[in-house]
Amino acid sequence: MTALTETGIGTPVTAPLLSVHDLNVRIPTPSGTLHAVRGVNFDLHPGEMLGVVGESGSGKSVTLRALLRLHRPPIAMSGEVRYGGRNLLALSDQQLRGVRGGQISMIFQEPMSALNPVLTVGEQITENLREHKGLRGRAAQERAADLLDLTGIPSPRARLSDYPHQFSGGMRQRAMIAIALASEPRVLLADEPTTALDVTIQDQILRLLLKLRGELGMAVILVTHDLGVVAQTCDRVAVMYGGRLMETAPVVELFRQPRHAYALGLLRSLPGVGGERRPLVPIPGGPPDLRITPQGCAFYPRCAYGDDACLGTEPPLVPVAPGRDSACVHADRLPPPGDLA
Repeated sequence: MTALTETGIGTPVTAPLLSVHDLNVRIPTPSGTLHAVRGVNFDLHPGEMLGVVGESGSGKSVTLRALLRLHRPPIAMSGEVRYGGRNLLALSDQQLRGVRGGQISMIFQEPMSALNPVLTVGEQITENLREHKGLRGRAAQERAADLLDLTGIPSPRARLSDYPHQFSGGMRQRAMIAIALASEPRVLLADEPTTALDVTIQDQILRLLLKLRGELGMAVILVTHDLGVVAQTCDRVAVMYGGRLMETAPVVELFRQPRHAYALGLLRSLPGVGGERRPLVPIPGGPPDLRITPQGCAFYPRCAYGDDACLGTEPPLVPVAPGRDSACVHADRLPPPGDLA
């Protein structure tokens, strides 16, 4: 694993705030063990926004939940998630409570299922304030209203007594953000926070996350399947496929010249902008069955550039340029996304 030395905008950064090494998640199923996350390595630096992209089933959300050890037995996790000098995967439940929701918070993918339907929004925010900030009574109510106001919900004090079903989809997502921010975390994990929202609300949520990152100095991991969202918001991007990281790079460099065939396929499948019209190039086939250990590169069966060099041992994620890692043996000969020849 290589340490990130600069953000996508060329700003020097300090030592990693969160460091993940050899993270594995295995899920038992009736037809065999599903190796959903396989040897994932990455660093997150203070104030950085890291985008994690990939198609459905690539392991993005499973990875994010594993960082806070949210998977319960019989799901097995191994590896290291180092934060504050400690491996979160090795902490006791009591020790982890001081980190989970306090120093590291999470916005879940679907707020209607993540929010408690029988508690008011105000009760759910003040619960976090009571647990992690020691606020109670009027002080907690005032701070909860301030958080709703910070996320752009009108008449925040009146809305504290409302239940989740009385909020629109966009407002529920904002309420989830308010709950996550109540403890003033150093790291925010956002699992597809704009999924199923219309483009206007999506833009508002993304702008809000950027604004809060700047004001609060948080580091953010943003899981999404939308490369357009990554282009708008993130400093760096990690591309996942088959439970592994295939490429990590500054966002601008990835869009200009991907160094993994899967990342190239994702970019070519996007509609372009501007006057020139280009045909979309879909990625053929489907994701691998992770109950079976891939022979060689997991993307080989769907890759237009695959050859015998891709078979045998699965290619590791290695440095291919300053600040860039790739797990593709043909990283140096891939064309730019716009070159369809």
